[in-house]
Amino acid sequence: MALLNSPARRRLLGAALLASAGVAAAQSADAPLRLIVPFTPGTGIDLIARTLGPRLSERLKRPVVVENRAGASGNIGTEAVVRAAPDGSTLLVSVNTLVMNRSLYPQLGFDPVRDLQPIGLTSWGQLILVTHPRTGYKSAADLVAAARQAPGRLNYASPGVGTPHHLSMELFKNTARVFLTHIPYRGTGPAVSDLIGGQVDAMFLPIHVALPQVRSGRLVALGIGSDKRHPLLPDLPTLAEARAGNVNVDMWYGVFAPKGMPASQVAMLNREINDILRSDEVKKAFEGQGMDPATDTPEAFGRLVAQDADRWAALIKAQSIKAE
Repeated sequence: MALLNSPARRRLLGAALLASAGVAAAQSADAPLRLIVPFTPGTGIDLIARTLGPRLSERLKRPVVVENRAGASGNIGTEAVVRAAPDGSTLLVSVNTLVMNRSLYPQLGFDPVRDLQPIGLTSWGQLILVTHPRTGYKSAADLVAAARQAPGRLNYASPGVGTPHHLSMELFKNTARVFLTHIPYRGTGPAVSDLIGGQVDAMFLPIHVALPQVRSGRLVALGIGSDKRHPLLPDLPTLAEARAGNVNVDMWYGVFAPKGMPASQVAMLNREINDILRSDEVKKAFEGQGMDPATDTPEAFGRLVAQDADRWAALIKAQSIKAE
C-alpha cells in the first residue's frame, strides 16, 4: 500500500495520464475532418464544401474530406452530423432547406435547428423566376395577370417538394394571391428539361442554373426573388420592381457542427472559415456560380437560422404544404 500511495507512484500515474492525453490529442489532430454535404455532387453546397476543404486543411494542418450523403431532402446527411460527436471531426455544409425540412418533416427524430451548432454563414444565393418563351410573358407581372385570369391553368416545376424552388414559388403565390399548379420532379435536371421543352410554364431557378438558358433564349427571366438586382443580370428587376409582390427568397448557405462543441472550437472554426471566405480567389469562385460570399458570427448566424425557420414554418402552414 505504501508503494501505491507514494509520491513516486503518483508522479508515475500523472505522467502516464498526460502521455495518454497527448496521444489522443495527436490522433484527433491527425484524423480527417469530414465536411458532410447532404446533397449530390455538383450542387452549390458541394461547391462551397470543396472550395473550403483544401484551404481549411492547410490552415488546420489536418486532412479535410468532403462526403456527400444525399437522400430524404437532405435529412440523411443532416442527421449524420446531429448524431456525430461534437469533437471537431464532423461538420455540415448546408442551405436553408435545413429549416424548411423542420416543418415539412415534423416526425424527424431530431430538430435541425436546436440540435446543431451554427459555425458561420458562407454565402447567399439568389433565385430567379423564369418562363418558356412560348408563354409570351415579359415580366413577373404578366405571369401574375395570366394566373389571375385562369386560376390553376398555369403550372410550375420544382426539383421536389420542400426544395427552395418549390417553397419560393409558394411564397410568390401567397404574396401575389394567385394559384399555379405544382409539378414536382425528381431533381433539377428533369424539371429544367421540361421547362425548356415547354411542358411547364414557370419555375424558380438559381442564377447559375438559369443564366445559360436565359442567355441562349431558351428561357425568359421574369424577375429576381431578392431585395436587389444581381450583377450577373443587372437589367433583371426584382419581383417588387416588377410589381409582382415584395418576395425575397434569397438562400443562405452555412456551416454547422453537432451540438455541444466547445465555444473555443466554434470560435476558431468561424475565424478560419471567415478568413478563407474573404480571399479574392474564393470570392471569384463563388461569384462565378451566382453566389455572394458572406461572413457572420456564430451567434448572428444562429439568429438568422431561427428567424428563417419561423418564416418558412408560417408559409408551410398557410399553404398546407406536406412532404410527399
